[in-house]
Amino acid sequence: MTYSIIGSGNVGTALARQFARSGIAVGLANTRGAASIAALCDHVSALSLHDALQADVIILAIPFRAHPAVAAMANGWQGKIVIDAMNTYGVPIEDLRGQASSDVVAGAFAGAALVKTFNQLPARLLAQAPAEHGGRRVMFVSSNDDAAAAEVASLVERLGFAAIGLGTIREGGALLGMGGALILQNLVKHV
Repeated sequence: MTYSIIGSGNVGTALARQFARSGIAVGLANTRGAASIAALCDHVSALSLHDALQADVIILAIPFRAHPAVAAMANGWQGKIVIDAMNTYGVPIEDLRGQASSDVVAGAFAGAALVKTFNQLPARLLAQAPAEHGGRRVMFVSSNDDAAAAEVASLVERLGFAAIGLGTIREGGALLGMGGALILQNLVKHV
């Protein structure tokens, strides 16, 4: 599998460092172009947006309102896994039209298997080593596609986190959405 992160802000950079820490190759792209991305570390390559969209697994670490423009950059999303690592802070509830935010994103990336993860922690915690107090920091995973959820849960584990499945987007979204019981919770799983 090949991986790319779209968005080089706090969340995108934190995720890129987790990939590097785990020795997993990942591309990092933004709307300003590869030349605008400073060299982060080994295993992280600066990519153009076009090249980032060629990856098998694409992580969206961009402002929520930017996802339709990214979705429009490809002719089709079949065979791709898109990870929604965005949050809807500051997005009026009316903009979601009564849907979970990831269902809105899935509509824009028609044909892709959408998975929600990497968004429940503040970027500063996401950037830290996942091992904490004798356990591993929890990362929740939700998807309407069981195979994609399993693939991403495996990636989450390879990055050093403890993956916990929350079921479908609607089920997980209720717990992780703004005001949900699990948002911004730094939970550690002991094994």
